[in-house]
Amino acid sequence: MLNKRFMYDVITVGSSTIDVFAKVESELIKIKTAHEEEELIAYPAGSKLLIKDLDFLTGGGGTNTAVSLARLGLKVAYLGKTGHGSNSGLILKKLKAEKVNFIGIRSKKHHAGYSIILDSLEGDRTILAYKGANNFLDMKDIIFSKLKTKWFYFSSMVGKSFETLKKLAQYAEGNNIKIAFNPSNYLAEKGHEYLKEVLERTTILVLNMEEAELIGGKLKTELLIKKLMSFGPKIVVITDGKKGLYTIHKNNFLYVMANNVKIVETTGAGDAFASTFLAGIIKKKPIEFSLRMGLLNAESVITKEGAKNGLLTYNTLSKLVKSKPPKIKKKKI
Repeated sequence: MLNKRFMYDVITVGSSTIDVFAKVESELIKIKTAHEEEELIAYPAGSKLLIKDLDFLTGGGGTNTAVSLARLGLKVAYLGKTGHGSNSGLILKKLKAEKVNFIGIRSKKHHAGYSIILDSLEGDRTILAYKGANNFLDMKDIIFSKLKTKWFYFSSMVGKSFETLKKLAQYAEGNNIKIAFNPSNYLAEKGHEYLKEVLERTTILVLNMEEAELIGGKLKTELLIKKLMSFGPKIVVITDGKKGLYTIHKNNFLYVMANNVKIVETTGAGDAFASTFLAGIIKKKPIEFSLRMGLLNAESVITKEGAKNGLLTYNTLSKLVKSKPPKIKKKKI
C-alpha cells in the first residue's frame, strides 16, 4: 500500500491523441551519403491512393506510459489537457478502463491531439501529428492537491505546455517528487540549454540515440551517457532500435542486446521501454532486471499495431525475464 501522503506511485505528464493507422501502398527510398543514411516514405505525386485498412486507437506519450505503468501494477494518474468532443471522450474512456485516473483538464477551445500514422515497407513509420489541446496545459489548470505522488513521468510537451513542465519540475524539487524524463526530437533538437531546468532535476533520463546526440553531441556512446549525466540525471539510458540499449551503472557500461522479433509497427516502443524500466526501479528491482523487462515490453509492443495493444503485465514480464533474459554485455569503466 502507498504511504498516506502519496496518492499515486506515478503521475504521467504528456500528450494524449487519437492515432489513425492508414495502410496504403508506398515506396521506401534510402538516401546514403558519406556521413549518414536516411530513409524516406514516398507516394506518387498527383495520385489518389486507396487506403487498404484504417484503424483508430489511442496514443500519446502521456497516456501510453500511464496505461503501461498501470498494467505493471502501479497506481497511476494522467495529467494533461484534452480537447472537447468525442475524440477526447474516447481517450478518457480508455484511461478509465485501464484504471488510470485523469487529473487534467478538458479544453473548451481546442480539439484532441490527432496523429495519422503511415507505415513503411520495413515496419517503421512516419507520423503526421496534430498537437491540439496538448500544447496548452497551463499551471492554472492543475489541481495541486492531487499531485501527491512519488514520481512524475514527463514525456514530450511543446509550446505553453513545456513551460508548465519546467514549473512542474521546480514543484517536484520542492516536494520530494522524483522525475523520469523521456523527451522527443521536438525537444531534443532545441538542445541542452533549452531543457536545462528539467534535466537538472531529473533522476532517470531515457531517450533514443538521435535525441541523445542532439542534446549531448556526436560522441562515443559511453562518453555520451557520461555527458548527459553531467547535466543532472542520475541514470541515463539510450535506446538504439534494433541494436539494443545502453547505460552506465556502478562504473560498468552495460549493453543490452535486442532480440530478433517480427516488427509489425514501432509506435509506442520508446514509451513502453521507458515506463517499464521506471516500474522496475520503483519496485526496487536490480537495474539489469529493469532493463531486460523494459526491452521485452517494447519488443512486445512492436509485434502489434498501436502503442498500447502489446503492453504486458508485470507478472508476464517477470516470467519472461527469468525464462528468456535478453543478453547483457558489461564492461568496467
